[in-house]
Amino acid sequence: MKEVKGEQCLAWCTIFRWCQRYEARHINIKDNVTSSATISTVDELIRQNRRILRREIAVELPISKGTVHHIIHKKLGYGKMCAQWVPKQCQRIRRRREWVFA
Repeated sequence: MKEVKGEQCLAWCTIFRWCQRYEARHINIKDNVTSSATISTVDELIRQNRRILRREIAVELPISKGTVHHIIHKKLGYGKMCAQWVPKQCQRIRRRREWVFA
């Protein structure tokens, strides 16, 4: 798989774990790593560096980029503005100001 996907492919142990769960009749094979500790760690990483990339967070923590995306956007409520992570409420306020001054 690494020949085709390169460094972006899944770890062999992750695939093996999914297969074990599926064989044990667990239909949902997603990783359950969105614990409060993981969420707070992601939040701390973003607060330390507002320009950090999802890929960098996924490399630093043993979670997928999709899980990082879910934590950032759904759990923490952050969005990107001018290449920085900001709370979505700040994005809405800025958009309203732009509409008034336009």
